[in-house]
Amino acid sequence: MILVAQVSDTHFDLGARNAERVERVMAFLADLRRKPDAILVTGDITDSGKAEQYAEARVALAADIPVYPIPGNHDDRANFRTALLGEPAATTPINHAHRIGELTVALLDSSIPGEAGGALAEETYDWLHGVLADAPADGPILLAMHHPPVHLHSPIIDGITLADPDRLAALVAGDERILGVLTGHAHSAATTTFGGRPLLVAPSTASVLGGEWELELPGHVMDYAPDPAVALHVIDEKGGLTTHFRPVSMGGYLGVQPG
Repeated sequence: MILVAQVSDTHFDLGARNAERVERVMAFLADLRRKPDAILVTGDITDSGKAEQYAEARVALAADIPVYPIPGNHDDRANFRTALLGEPAATTPINHAHRIGELTVALLDSSIPGEAGGALAEETYDWLHGVLADAPADGPILLAMHHPPVHLHSPIIDGITLADPDRLAALVAGDERILGVLTGHAHSAATTTFGGRPLLVAPSTASVLGGEWELELPGHVMDYAPDPAVALHVIDEKGGLTTHFRPVSMGGYLGVQPG
């Protein structure tokens, strides 16, 4: 079994609230009896891309477990590279792939500098084709990025999703090794299909965005009351994918024995 945790939309803003919520989630993951093999952070690490916000994120996201972040629309590629990856500043897409046991995880930079919506650059597709070519012929693959490539019935997100989703859908549908696609951006846990595979949207640690059905509630588009949450993706020995969305109480975790 391979266990991959997905944390998303942390929005570090130099305030105590968002940082404390991420620290609680990271403590929860560290205390699990079966710890994740890796933690993916699917974008909007910071609220406005400032170097100081990345310094805050680097401390809060530090773990004994490997942590693999990618940018979102609120991030700045240059500061992301220098503060989180220890690389020289550059504005080219930040794509990276990792082998986790038999699993290959390809993290795609769907951000467009200065824009809220997303797209995958030509160089990202070239890079992804190389990753798929190098991945084991019979090994499972997950794709992860920030922007969902589908309509989610969200009054905020549906106007700023991934552009040209059909191209990615064809790639996903054409490779049987791809188990699913992981995204963030929506600030709400959601599941659907894309290219014939599961599309799994992780919740935000910072807040929850309401759907179209909440529009008649004044001021209720963004909800800051719920506890932070994390997605836990399980890849079993037969190559099956199961996902749990887990809220993490800010009051701490109290283990209670059944019965």
